[in-house]
Amino acid sequence: MSHPIPTELNLHRLSRVLEITFDNGESFKLPAEYLRAWSPSAEVMGHGPGQRKVPIGIEKVNIDQIEPVGNYAITIHFDDGHNTGIYSWETLYNLGKNYEELWNRYLEELKEAGYTRKDPES
Repeated sequence: MSHPIPTELNLHRLSRVLEITFDNGESFKLPAEYLRAWSPSAEVMGHGPGQRKVPIGIEKVNIDQIEPVGNYAITIHFDDGHNTGIYSWETLYNLGKNYEELWNRYLEELKEAGYTRKDPES
């Protein structure tokens, strides 16, 4: 089964948002904090089920650079130094499609960790 492929990637540095349009016409605006929180790296996701480590204190994270990985993915270089996750087209699409559920899960994980998320605009 083939998955949608991005036709356009636009990084909006001031608003810290990556806008992605796919070949099926769907478009998503994904905040840098969200992309960092759900990085597919071992640092965040661990090496197996149940090993996820929620990143804390990333409200103001931004994207410094985006690098292509073959024809199937990108690596995102965040300004906090994190750059080890490879975001496949499928991963990016799923992050877009499931934004509300995953964002709320991230907020719940922060609460469970005893962390109060700060307003990134302050």
